[in-house]
Amino acid sequence: MQIDFNNLNTSKLYFKTDFEKKIDQFLEEWFSTSETVKVQTSGSTGTPKVFDIEKNKMVNSAIMTCNFLGLKEGDTALICLPIEYISGKMMVVRSVVRKLRLIITEPSLHPLENLETEVDFCAMTPLQVENSLDKLYVIKNLIIGGAAVSESLKSKIVQALKHSKAQTKIFETYGMSETLSHIGLKQIAPQSEDYFTVFENVEISTDERGCLKIFAPNVNAEVLQTNDLVEINNEKEFKFLGRIDNVINSGGVKIFPEQLETLVKKEIPNEVIFLGIDDESLGQKLIAVIEGNSSELINQKLSTINYQQKFHKPKEIIFVKEIPRTPNGKVNRIELNKIIAKK
Repeated sequence: MQIDFNNLNTSKLYFKTDFEKKIDQFLEEWFSTSETVKVQTSGSTGTPKVFDIEKNKMVNSAIMTCNFLGLKEGDTALICLPIEYISGKMMVVRSVVRKLRLIITEPSLHPLENLETEVDFCAMTPLQVENSLDKLYVIKNLIIGGAAVSESLKSKIVQALKHSKAQTKIFETYGMSETLSHIGLKQIAPQSEDYFTVFENVEISTDERGCLKIFAPNVNAEVLQTNDLVEINNEKEFKFLGRIDNVINSGGVKIFPEQLETLVKKEIPNEVIFLGIDDESLGQKLIAVIEGNSSELINQKLSTINYQQKFHKPKEIIFVKEIPRTPNGKVNRIELNKIIAKK
């Protein structure tokens, strides 16, 4: 199904599937007299919650993204993300605001499987991208959010587009529900960037812990204090180092798991999560949880990893069939900790 917001006549639209009907319900909410819409958080870092967001702030967010990517009236967009979350809602709002033609595809791990046309803009999770590598060339501008993009996936993306003549640009996003999707992008392909670039009218700084502070008055009147440790390059660029919530204190030494995960994922394709589990002598013992089955090849690659510090090497490696994730694809570290604690 496709909705042309440049020539919208909702009375002629026939919403058939459950997902299409949910989008219809959101459009009714969006075009109602209410000044707000309800948005659900993913629950990846705590209990899921529902809160109201001002429509005008969502419009401002949509304009920033569309301007950054150079999207224009009449361009096509593809929605393949759940409409319950801000990521899905913002795809619709961007289409409304910039008058795009929105192609509706049921959220799945293979969103491009039945796509028969090129699209100018799409947002996907890393898992969706992983399962769509052979068709990425049909998208001109792709943003990836919901979870960090692993080094192995970045490599696969580059290889997938290497022999393609398409002018595909792929970005990793930085943001949260409180910033109405994202406030900055980092290009993965065709160029590989180390720093996120924030949008216009977004100010960044750090607190005494080194955690990012965001002031984006167009989307949120408050200064947002994150628990994300960052390195600021200049007033518009920053590098994500890891969440302070995830910092592991092992033997009095602070370890940033996301940095270790990035290192390991350069060597193996599996999902890898570093955790700190309770230990009498160390306080927390560093372990690595790897999704999938143990194999001689994986173990051989793990043994050759050159950790920057001796204490970065995990004391134990645990293989699990599946790492738990939230409905929108983020690794659920809280649930993973519970699973490991039972072993």
